[in-house]
Amino acid sequence: MLKWSKVATSLCLVTMCVLPFQTANAEGEGKAAHEKRSLSLSKKEIASPAPRFAYDSGFKFEYPDAVRGVYVTGHSAGGARFDSLTKLMDDTDLNAMVIDIKDDHGYVTYEPEESSPYAKVGKPYIKDPKAILKTLEEKQIYPIARVVVFKDTVLANEKPELSFKDGGQVWKNGRGESFVNPFLKEVWDYNVGIAIEAAKMGFQEIQFDYVRFPEGFEKRDDELLYNGGEYAEQDTDNVQKRVQAVTDFVEYAHEKLEPYGVKVSVDIFGYTATLPEAPGIGQNFSKISENVDVISSMIYPSHWTPYFGIAKPDLQPYELVSEYAKLENSKLAELDNPPISRPWLQDFTASWLGSGNYKAYGKAEVEAQIKALNDQGIKEFLLWDAGNTYTEGVDYTP
Repeated sequence: MLKWSKVATSLCLVTMCVLPFQTANAEGEGKAAHEKRSLSLSKKEIASPAPRFAYDSGFKFEYPDAVRGVYVTGHSAGGARFDSLTKLMDDTDLNAMVIDIKDDHGYVTYEPEESSPYAKVGKPYIKDPKAILKTLEEKQIYPIARVVVFKDTVLANEKPELSFKDGGQVWKNGRGESFVNPFLKEVWDYNVGIAIEAAKMGFQEIQFDYVRFPEGFEKRDDELLYNGGEYAEQDTDNVQKRVQAVTDFVEYAHEKLEPYGVKVSVDIFGYTATLPEAPGIGQNFSKISENVDVISSMIYPSHWTPYFGIAKPDLQPYELVSEYAKLENSKLAELDNPPISRPWLQDFTASWLGSGNYKAYGKAEVEAQIKALNDQGIKEFLLWDAGNTYTEGVDYTP
């Protein structure tokens, strides 16, 4: 589901042949040229374009009738649990896996070749990614590579100049995690490079997660030391600078990945759809949605405070998801070419909410969330459980 601007960019590449792939830079200079090219192409008909470059990984996958997937860590993909997860796919209507390729710490979950710029951050969690993809191809399980972008403790500690500093130290949040700086093109290219490696392996979609600044950044942006890059000179407030940087990264990544024939999806906080934009983290639901093929809002009932008139959302999964879906549908309807909606749903129990505020999640609760989406016309979903132990006996097409 490519946006017209990206289709135009693809057509432009036809005439470029072996020239380097052109992308927008952070200041929008590339965007202006991009728009001129789009306008130029719209005024003339290209009769018989020469075949453009398209990478062939050697794997063949069909996009499912609707993606119904689960989250899979690198450890699970490379270990014994992979067999039980593929059996789950065999025995149910689930048909997709979102597999960690760059994890929440910043490690790549396989060992790249020694010549790779990512060799030092590789881990042997997935010993043979090609074998994993071969199994997925045989079973026609749609493979999605999850790439955690700006939460990256490993890179932040390796290159503090790419992060945020609190005094002389790399800043950490309350969980000891560090972020790298979304304003910097070097950080963009680092992550896009990992995504390209995943696309070359045979993954059919790249899912970018943590495409944002740290939570609550608006409370510390004047205290932390960091490089504003080309955005520092923009005549806008800090909120808009963050929104622009995050949006620009998504557009840039989508264009860079286009020659590899993969879809691009982004995980986003569900509450961003309720706001014009999230002021601290730089996520604007509509602007990100305009630049992706799939938008995956994280709408776990446990993660909402009282909202939509629901005092304790975790206790009412159907109602919460239904109300959210109505809101998201209205936001996406405002776009000329909306992406596929594929929300993240909850398949875990949020006992940390305390007695009376949560319920044990099982078959009924998972089905309630899926049915709520279906009732609002949303047919795709992903299930999250950090331990990758998913509820048995669920009807995934209720």
